[in-house]
Amino acid sequence: MTANELRSKYIEFFKSKNHVEISGQSLIPENDPSVLFTTAGMHPLVPYLLGEKHPAGTRLTDYQKCVRTGDIDEVGDPSHLTCFEMLGNWSLGDYFKKESIAYSYEFLTSPKWLGLDPKKLSVTVFAGDESAPRDEEAASYWKENGMPEDKIAYLPASDNWWAAGPTGPCGPDTEIFYWVGEGLPPEGSNKGTDSKNWLEIWNNVFMQFNRIDEKTLEKLPKQNVDTGMGLERTNCILQGKTSVYLTEVFQPIIKAIEALSGYTYGTDEEKDRSVRIIADHERAAVFIIGDPKGISPSNVGAGYVLRRLIRRAVRHGMKLGIEKAFLAEVAGAVIDNFKCAYPELETNREKICRELTAEEDKFRITLKKGEAEFQKLLPNLMKNPKKIISGKVAYNLYETYGFPLELTQELGAENGFTVDTDGFKEAERKHQEASKSADAGQAKGGLAEQSDVATKYHTATHLLQQALINVLGDQVAQKGSNINNERMRFDFTFDRPMTKEEIQKVEDIVNEKIKEDLPVTMEIKTLEEAKAEGARALFASKYGEQVKVYTVGRDVKNDWFSKEVCGGPHVQHTAQIGDFKIQKEQSSSAGVRRIRAVISGGLPLENS
Repeated sequence: MTANELRSKYIEFFKSKNHVEISGQSLIPENDPSVLFTTAGMHPLVPYLLGEKHPAGTRLTDYQKCVRTGDIDEVGDPSHLTCFEMLGNWSLGDYFKKESIAYSYEFLTSPKWLGLDPKKLSVTVFAGDESAPRDEEAASYWKENGMPEDKIAYLPASDNWWAAGPTGPCGPDTEIFYWVGEGLPPEGSNKGTDSKNWLEIWNNVFMQFNRIDEKTLEKLPKQNVDTGMGLERTNCILQGKTSVYLTEVFQPIIKAIEALSGYTYGTDEEKDRSVRIIADHERAAVFIIGDPKGISPSNVGAGYVLRRLIRRAVRHGMKLGIEKAFLAEVAGAVIDNFKCAYPELETNREKICRELTAEEDKFRITLKKGEAEFQKLLPNLMKNPKKIISGKVAYNLYETYGFPLELTQELGAENGFTVDTDGFKEAERKHQEASKSADAGQAKGGLAEQSDVATKYHTATHLLQQALINVLGDQVAQKGSNINNERMRFDFTFDRPMTKEEIQKVEDIVNEKIKEDLPVTMEIKTLEEAKAEGARALFASKYGEQVKVYTVGRDVKNDWFSKEVCGGPHVQHTAQIGDFKIQKEQSSSAGVRRIRAVISGGLPLENS
């Protein structure tokens, strides 16, 4: 079974269980400052997991591209990926543990679907602690479906408890594993007794509780199910492969790397690792740049992560002996391999190749600067009688200039130095811990960052976009936005800096509409109906047949100021927003401008 077939079968199965297919979302989260990228299928569904009604109903399914960079340095082994696809299904206050577990078991083991050997499956459930009991309910449903007792591991909250944050929605989960060891798993073997030979393929999260404080949980009035199956890992298992890189998901990309490097994959483990890193990072970079809300390499935020991925790929290309710019050529293999499932990659082919080549050329210049910096350090280094370059110095060259450790070792050796590699690894470990802590904190924030202030900012972006169109013309189109409780950032297409007069005029229009206290209403329509009424739908998603249309300013004559397809949340009337002030207008990237603005005051939200 190919990845394309697996993707289709998953959607087909859940449609047969009365789920509605919705389309995956952008890799760049809209109005969610808690994450740099969409790291899980649940992120675009945050408002609905919090109780907002979804236009497609209470049973949903989709496939979603994701990027996670917390363990970027583990990429290169047979299973870790930066960019991956998640297959998901959701129950929004509909079915719960019994049906969720039955669906998962049927899809995995039924000959009509995946037909996996039940003897090679095991699961984990929550073991219980002082705040919540052991999840005997989930375990009993697994047993009902045929899971033997010795294949059920009861693990602590660190393994089998999901939480939005310190407070808020949370609950136990159950994870599903497949045996990747030799033959059949021995009696008593499960994830709890043998972590090496069991590979996680699916996770079902049961949003059962609301955490009031550290020791207090209350049951949620509406309990949700959020699941995610890793497409690449499951595809690997179905094909009997030992690595995701041996499947058709990666093989065309690897073939392109082989052609450029002259190296044959599978003949040297260290070089194989470089090939895997290039393949993963290249795919991630292509998906990020080619996204409908795609970004460019930069020194901050998601742009910095993209830059790091590209530069790491270039370094490993050099290790394989590739001296010329090569990323654009490999990108062609990625685009050709995924354009059917993600047509935006073909649409943005030229942009992807242009951005990759520009960044690669820039990095090769940076490497030369790093070499020059090393030469500057050399006189001081020569004063060290032990002729050792400290790990801290080596890591600073790497972190600041992207200068690889092996190049520092090579240059050092030419001058009689050795490098403290243990010290380098320690400096790297401390940096990774800091990154992972920040990444974990961000990932947990997805549901917790929904606030009244953010809701006000969200509606303000609608007013701002329409005001920009009124002042600058129809060439204006939203390219992205980012909101937190302190400010909003709004990116839009425009080919020159705005004048002071234009900025003031836009600000005045937004404040005028806020003072008019216009109503904000929502209707559920088909996307075609919404567009026919003039609704803007730049990032519209196909929520089955229905979308939410938010209108600002409808009156008895059906006049309105703004109409957009959007998931929400929004204020009920514009006076709730408060005073609007543009702080800065600047360039974001070629042909894209960025506005930073703040709001203050405003009426309280109703039902908040």
